Amino acid sequence: MALAVCLLLDQADERALVRLWRRVEAAGVPSMATHTHGAHLPHLSYAVLRSYDVTAVQDAVAPLPDGGPLTLHLSAVATAPRGRVWLVPAASAELVRRQRAVVEAVTATGAELHRHYVPGRWLPHLSLVPRARLVDLPVVAEAAYAVLPFEVHATRAALIDSATGERWPLGTLP
Repeated sequence: MALAVCLLLDQADERALVRLWRRVEAAGVPSMATHTHGAHLPHLSYAVLRSYDVTAVQDAVAPLPDGGPLTLHLSAVATAPRGRVWLVPAASAELVRRQRAVVEAVTATGAELHRHYVPGRWLPHLSLVPRARLVDLPVVAEAAYAVLPFEVHATRAALIDSATGERWPLGTLP
């Protein structure tokens, strides 16, 4: 079980990415649309916590400044260990600054941060496929590059339990 501090997209962008997940599924590759509990939303995680207290994390993130909506420029597909396939946004200075602030706030609670979310090691991404095989990569790339480059808008944030899909909306957009 993990808790993520996530940027969520406006509804139109969310629907567009869910359509992409479904196109990938229709081509025979399991996507985030059907992964685990099936309640995933397109998102970008600032931090993934392996151990945590939800209330402490909420309290730590609440006083962070509201940075307002953030535009993410998706222009690449990347693969990661264990067959994960991502859409990768440009890592703007603003995005990197916000991620660092969130990480500093949540780790101050004693929460254990997953090693891939340590500032300086973190690669911003929006998950597309959780476990692709090598033979799946051309299919996934074809579907993704049919819509890339693509601009999306993060307009809200939440804490999300990756095991259950349970969400705790945040009052600001850190």
